[in-house]
Amino acid sequence: MVNPDKAIYSAVRTGKVVFGSRRSLNLLKTGKARMIIVASNAPKDLRMLVDYYSKGASIPVYVYNGTSIELGRVCGKPFPVMMLAVRDPGESNIMELVAESYEE
Repeated sequence: MVNPDKAIYSAVRTGKVVFGSRRSLNLLKTGKARMIIVASNAPKDLRMLVDYYSKGASIPVYVYNGTSIELGRVCGKPFPVMMLAVRDPGESNIMELVAESYEE
């Protein structure tokens, strides 16, 4: 079982990650993201957009079990992070989070 906090932190430190819903959605629309992570308190309209574009591009989405403030803290940022796009996981095992959520 992968610890989501450690996997996200490792991806932010060793990989290529883009913060923010607008930039993440652009990467999602163009298919340049490998994975999208959304905070659990994201607005429903944003979640609907993410679900729509992720299905079209076959990009996995992980819903972080915490608020945007907690997600920002996990990422090591002094501000809330509503959504982030993983372009390159680096040395993290973050892609296993999605595999685990599909197995359940």
